[in-house]
Amino acid sequence: MYDYCENLRLERRTNGILVLTLDNPPSNAISDSMHDELRRVLEDANHDPETKVIVITGAGERAFSAGGDIQDMRDLLDDARRTLDGFIEARRLLHALLRLEKPLIARLNGHAIGLGATIALFSDLCYAVETARIADPHVAVGYAAGDGGALIWPQLIGYMRAREFLMTGDPILASDAAAIGLINRAVPMSELDAVSFGMAERLAAGATVAINLTKQAINLPLRRHVEGMVDANVFFEAISALSDDHREAVMAFVEKRQPRFTGR
Repeated sequence: MYDYCENLRLERRTNGILVLTLDNPPSNAISDSMHDELRRVLEDANHDPETKVIVITGAGERAFSAGGDIQDMRDLLDDARRTLDGFIEARRLLHALLRLEKPLIARLNGHAIGLGATIALFSDLCYAVETARIADPHVAVGYAAGDGGALIWPQLIGYMRAREFLMTGDPILASDAAAIGLINRAVPMSELDAVSFGMAERLAAGATVAINLTKQAINLPLRRHVEGMVDANVFFEAISALSDDHREAVMAFVEKRQPRFTGR
């Protein structure tokens, strides 16, 4: 059913648990192809009778996903068509996350940055290794946080805290994130599997019709909120992609120097 996956590793476990592993070492940065595959898997999972619960994680122990690929951003600077296609795909991924009818558990084996943080925070439950950092540093590369960050962070931790993290791009340690309600729990690596897969097994063994409908009922206000605003937010990010500051930020990363922003 998922034979189109080349950048995601899929593993079926007992009792209807499907494990998705973002596999693009060393940081599991999300490429265009991985982005597309993840969206398709989430859409198809709704029609997969063998899947009751999905666990998403990253390969290795360094990162869940450290956001976008800087070299890919460099290639997009002069490719308006691909840039536009990327923002359209970002919108489709957010819809897929919100319309997934089955529980999605994020197992943060390491840092969750940018889009990686968005995927984790749009999951139904999120458990992280205590040393992981979570951040949405879109502004660091001259992007507005339009592909989900500005939509989900305020819902989880309030507008004041969300503004501080999103306008600065500063990271938060997983243990602190758990303390303020951004994620569920932060645990030592030795306990991460027991917590993440323990919950997956508990949900998979439960009354899945009731669990799935409860999830959908809880998410309905969030879905209405996000789906009413996602087009505007993606548009904001698209506008920022045309700015001189975005080009300067990307080139500064590529050239390993400090950016010189002009506010244009």
